[in-house]
Parts: sequence; C-alpha cells; structure tokens
Amino acid sequence: MKIIPAIDLIDGQNVRLSQGDYNKQSQMKKTPHEALEFYAGFESVQRIHVVDLMGALKKQALESNLVKELVGQSSLPFEIGGGLRSLETIKQYHDIGVEYFILGTRAITDVAWLKEASELFPGKIFVGVDAKENDIYINGWTENSGILIDDYLKTVEDFSLAGIIYTDINKDGMGLGPNFENTARVNNMTRHKVVASGGIRNKADLDKLESLGITEAIVGKASHNDKFREGIK
Repeated sequence: MKIIPAIDLIDGQNVRLSQGDYNKQSQMKKTPHEALEFYAGFESVQRIHVVDLMGALKKQALESNLVKELVGQSSLPFEIGGGLRSLETIKQYHDIGVEYFILGTRAITDVAWLKEASELFPGKIFVGVDAKENDIYINGWTENSGILIDDYLKTVEDFSLAGIIYTDINKDGMGLGPNFENTARVNNMTRHKVVASGGIRNKADLDKLESLGITEAIVGKASHNDKFREGIK
C-alpha cells in the first residue's frame, strides 16, 4: 500500500476540514514546510497530495507561490488540486515542477475539457470524485453536481488518466474510517486506478483497503500521528 500524505492549504496554513465544511476547519500543528519534512520519514510515501482549498472555492489557483516552495523543498512527486479550471493553470503548475494534477469541478461538468487535458498531459491527470452516497459534489464540495458516480465513470473510462481519487465527503476529516463498501464498488466499476481518500485512521484501515484491491491511499490528519508512522514502517 502506497501512502499519499495530504497538505491542505488555506491562506498558506496547513489545515483540515471536517466533512468538507469550511466552517469546521482546524489548523494542523505542523506548517506546510514542517509537514513535508515529517513526511520524508515515511518509507511508503508515493507522492505528496496538496489541495488549495480556497482555490477550489474561489475557482482559481491561489497558492501557487507556496506550492512552488514546497516542490523545491522535496524530491517526492507532487499532485495538486483546488482551482484547476483551465489548461493554463495546469501548465503553470507543470512549469514549477508539479507532476500530477487533480481536476475536480470542471472535469466533472465539462468532460470534453477533461479529455483535452488528459490528451495534453496523458497519465498525469487524476479526477477527484468527491461524493455523498452516489452523488458527486463540486465547487469545494458545496454543490451537488446532479451527476452520479456510475454514469460519470462510464463517460471517462477510455480517457488517459492517472486515476480516480474517490473521497467520501461524510467520512473526510472525521477519523471514523473510510467508506470501505463504496470504495470497493467504485474500484470494481472502472479500469482506472482508484485512490482511496477520506477517514483513514490507521494501518488496519490501510490493510482492509488493500484487501479490497486498493493500492494507494491519501491520508490527512492521521499521517501527523507518530504512532501511525510507526505502524506503517
């Protein structure tokens, strides 16, 4: 199982939201730079997951300067999400050394644009499928897109994607464990690699996800815990 630690940004600070609610945010003890240094101690880290939370809400990239600093600090690959609504923004992040790009709202609502992006950056685009039950949410998880996971995955099945990042919004940031049932269902529904996200607490959760065929997981709050790090070594 590959671990992908998350650094979520608001105004340059390392924060976590509960269930995607911007009114329920907590600041992490480590700064983004300190967190990145901490994650270097994980043997199973695959890459670093960075989300510009206000960028997602404001529909534009707001943390590119900080992301550039973080990329320069680490030898690990980065994936960036939040506010990537144009090819120009993707290219901007590509030019500062970001290797993978997480496309959410526009990728969900404008599949033709997603196809174009995946052709320009083949194998480098992750689609963020953020859901409550089977409904995909957009615009920083604040709006129901009216699109169902099942229908959407069929539409993008032949695209050259890096994978699908599936997040159960109701589990995210709650420390109650991931939605194993829906994660397995999504994984069985597509040929694309499915990355689990939301609610992961410990190695037991990772082991269960691995038994369901998941090979990569994004870990937020739990990854700051020394016991968690010891458990996955």
